[in-house]
Amino acid sequence: MNRSRHPARSTGAAAALALALGVLALAEPAYAGEVPANTQGSDTEQSGGGDGNGIYAAARIQYSGSVAKNGSTGNVKSSDVNWTPPPCWYAPYLGAKDFKKEMSKHIEGQLNAPGMGGTAASAIGETKRHYEDGYGWTDTPGYKDYNVENDGKGMFWAGVENPNEPDYLKRSSCTDLPFWVENGEAPPPQHEEAIKPAMLAALAYQHMQLPDTEVSLAPEATTKVNLPTWAWLDKAVFDEVQATAAINVPGFNIQATTTAKPVSLKLEPGTEDAETYPASGECVINADGSIGEPYAKGKADETPPCGLKYLRSSGDGTYKLRATITWEIAWTGTGGAGGDLPNGTFGSEQDVTVQEIQSINR
Repeated sequence: MNRSRHPARSTGAAAALALALGVLALAEPAYAGEVPANTQGSDTEQSGGGDGNGIYAAARIQYSGSVAKNGSTGNVKSSDVNWTPPPCWYAPYLGAKDFKKEMSKHIEGQLNAPGMGGTAASAIGETKRHYEDGYGWTDTPGYKDYNVENDGKGMFWAGVENPNEPDYLKRSSCTDLPFWVENGEAPPPQHEEAIKPAMLAALAYQHMQLPDTEVSLAPEATTKVNLPTWAWLDKAVFDEVQATAAINVPGFNIQATTTAKPVSLKLEPGTEDAETYPASGECVINADGSIGEPYAKGKADETPPCGLKYLRSSGDGTYKLRATITWEIAWTGTGGAGGDLPNGTFGSEQDVTVQEIQSINR
């Protein structure tokens, strides 16, 4: 590897050259393959790549466990509005020989494109010298003949876009030129967005699919005005959920598993003419992992530990009872890494009919 430097260049030049090339960040296409309708325990994956105008990455992020199908975003909503998964990252791309084949072809295509000239042509020319002649600059080594002499000893890494990031500027912000990483070595520290277990954990969070659990009610579906309605979730249908994200390529294998554990249930009656038990509407998890208490005969006039009471009839319609579960989310990953992620929430609605109590005059 030629590590010559050009003193007039800085790391910011790499981004400018990459943008002129038009190859970074590489888009991450949707899932390739079939996924069962029931995503619990299924596998899905996304592979780096472009839209036909760029070069294609070899690294794939494979998702397994309870994840959304087809590479889609899952149904978990972060309780921290300021938290987001990574919009882009750098990942293993191609070996030296394959990189030379694809990159040199793309550079020549750009140089020969109609109307190419001026600053853009100059930048592309510098990029060509960067990979062919070993032309480098501050903190950015050049690669003589695309580093072919080290083929099999490492890979070029390139930027990959997160297809689930709606902000284009964030999604396309990983603009460093592809850089070489030896097998078993960490990426250079200046590439802060290089993929790591913590980032995989956040991506697993983004793809996690929580169960759509319907709350048990008594009376079920139809209740009476001023009659307490009991609500509960059994432990058997209310358990922790896991999602795993992994990259496995020669010389680089990392993974992270994100685990969501249910901790509370919030009831929103769908009308202001109602009371909740407890008053906050927040039912905490019991010691046995369940929430609330199943209704039993003879408890009709008792106050449920988790439930609600409607104060007015729903008339000819229904009220939309929304039950939102809060999940504590943590992760573990390669090398003993791990930590906490923001709590997640997921809710669903149930139709509840509330009738007036009919009295009989004698």
